[in-house]
Amino acid sequence: MQRRLPPLNWLRAFEAAARHLSFTHAAEELGLTQAAISKQVKSLELHLKEQLFERKPRSLVLTQAGNAYLPKVREAFDRLAAGTVEVFGRRSGELLTIRVSVGFSTYWLASRLHRFYQRHPDIPLRIVSSVWSEDWEDHVDFEVKYGTGRWSGYNVHLLCKESLFPVCSPKLLEGPNAIRDPEDLVNHSLLHVIGYEEGWANWLTAAGYSKLEVGRGQQYDTSVLVFEVAASGYGVALGRRSMAHPLIESGRLVKPFDIDIDGNEAFYLLETQDRAPHAHAEAFRDWILEEVSASDWSLTTKP
Repeated sequence: MQRRLPPLNWLRAFEAAARHLSFTHAAEELGLTQAAISKQVKSLELHLKEQLFERKPRSLVLTQAGNAYLPKVREAFDRLAAGTVEVFGRRSGELLTIRVSVGFSTYWLASRLHRFYQRHPDIPLRIVSSVWSEDWEDHVDFEVKYGTGRWSGYNVHLLCKESLFPVCSPKLLEGPNAIRDPEDLVNHSLLHVIGYEEGWANWLTAAGYSKLEVGRGQQYDTSVLVFEVAASGYGVALGRRSMAHPLIESGRLVKPFDIDIDGNEAFYLLETQDRAPHAHAEAFRDWILEEVSASDWSLTTKP
């Protein structure tokens, strides 16, 4: 019997657009242009002789036919994915790949990985930096990402609530320009990390010292570099609890003030929804969430 099925790429475009209610976001997810998604959905509508979306000036709305068709398409994709896993396995022969920011991998993950290997000696991991995002786009099973937690197309797990506070070398607590009060920051360079939504402006405003010039100082593209510059005694960095903890515990950095502010951003564990899970995905997910839960996030403020 001949099946009168629409092309698969039309159905993928429809399902993504229906999930996001946006051709633009569907295009970002599928790696296509907005025009290509719009054209594929239009071709599907002509094929079905039914309109699936109402095109509003700034959004999409599913029609009655679109609402009725969407669960059928999703069910078909789910069954196809499950069948692929059943027949071809869960990619157990592939390395489980985790993409992590340089700062989080250096200051949090690296010191704990030995416990994962002790528990799962037969599960090899591939840890890649988020610097190589495009090179590993099709091979990543998990990603540890910093942000507000709003990423579509992923299962998202909060790793820790974040707080922000200044950190510096112990050397800056001594001498003629010693840091004793937030107003003393005027005598030191403020070290900035490029890419964070929250930074010195947020902390200074919350601490009541918004008159200081926020823009002065140095800018760097990783927390690792910022913390190393701060530890050398050149400038004051804005620490994030998830990464500053080991440097403070070791004494390389200190908190000059007992003024922490809650951050709206944090580190999250992301796992994609559009591919079959790796055979060892559950083991890694359970382990890292357990490690986060057991972590001691308390920090000491130096007088």
